[in-house]
Order: sequence, then structure tokens, then C-alpha cells
Amino acid sequence: MAIRKSTALNLGTGAFVVLGFAALAFLTTQTTSRGLHFASPPHYDVTAKFDNIGDLKVGAPVSMSGVEIGRVARIDLDPKEYKAVVLLRLNSQYDQIPTDSDASVYTQGLLGGKFIGLTAGGADTYLKDKSEIDFTQSAFVLENLIGQFLANAVKSPSPNSPSASPAPSSPAPANTAPPKAAAPAATEKSK
Repeated sequence: MAIRKSTALNLGTGAFVVLGFAALAFLTTQTTSRGLHFASPPHYDVTAKFDNIGDLKVGAPVSMSGVEIGRVARIDLDPKEYKAVVLLRLNSQYDQIPTDSDASVYTQGLLGGKFIGLTAGGADTYLKDKSEIDFTQSAFVLENLIGQFLANAVKSPSPNSPSASPAPSSPAPANTAPPKAAAPAATEKSK
């Protein structure tokens, strides 16, 4: 009887561990936004240069009007211009993107990951393999904004500080009523 219980316990533990690894593998494919790709769909590569890409990662989505049209394939630094060079791998089914389109780095949610958003231009020619997007907008870095806010808060004097210049006051309106007689002062009785 003891052997059957230990065998059942071992089988249950083994099944639990296998299910745990399967769940972990599934979550890995779902949370990395990359999934498991065994074959690359037809694509073409386009580059864009940014002053600041924040924490943009390789594999981040490239979208246009909210539709994912590709992925970030590589990120390098241009040693001459000191700009981030981002290689965008776009699906070839989206081959009519105007050459004067612009690329911006956006954040998914308040604290989410970064992605590239393309906005269509109006040119009659289209991006092709090895094209470069000339119009770019860098990432909005929340830490920089907080730093600027704090620096401005420290620099600007508060309204109650003595160094603040008083606001000009308007003259008091003229009193046209005759002055009232002063009320007699109240005296306190001493005990």
C-alpha cells in the first residue's frame, strides 16, 4: 500500500512540474511580443535615425494606425552623428508607405514598453528595401520631464517668499459715505 501511495505521489508531482514548464513556455511566448517564429514572412528593411530611443528594444513592434506592420530588427549607434539607427523590418504586404512618412517612438501605456509608430506622408513614391525615413521624433523620456519639473520648481520662488515681488494693488475705491462715529472702547472690569 505504501508503494502505491509513493508512486501516485511521484506521478502527481511529475505531472505538476511538466504542466508548470508548459505554462512557463506559453507565458514566455505571450509576454515577449515575439512569440515563436519558425519562418520569417517576406519583408523589407528600412532605417530611421533618432536622437533618443529611450528603452526601445529589438523585437519591439512597428505599427501604423494601430496595426502592427513589422518589428524592430536592429539598433545601432551612428558614430558620426551620435544618433540611434533603428532598422525596421516591415512586412512586404505593406509596401505602399509614402517616402515622406515619419517615425516616432511611443510608449505602450504609462509604464509599458516602447514601439515605433509610423504616420503616413503624402508622397507618390513609396519606401522600399534599404530606404531611410528622414522625419523622426524621439522618445518621450518621463525621467527628463520629472527632472525639468523639479528644476523649475526649485528655481521659481513661492508666492509667500520675501523675494517674490508683490503684485501691484489697485487703489482703494473712494469712500463717499460720511464717516461713522467711533464706538466707545470696551473696557474690561478688573476683579
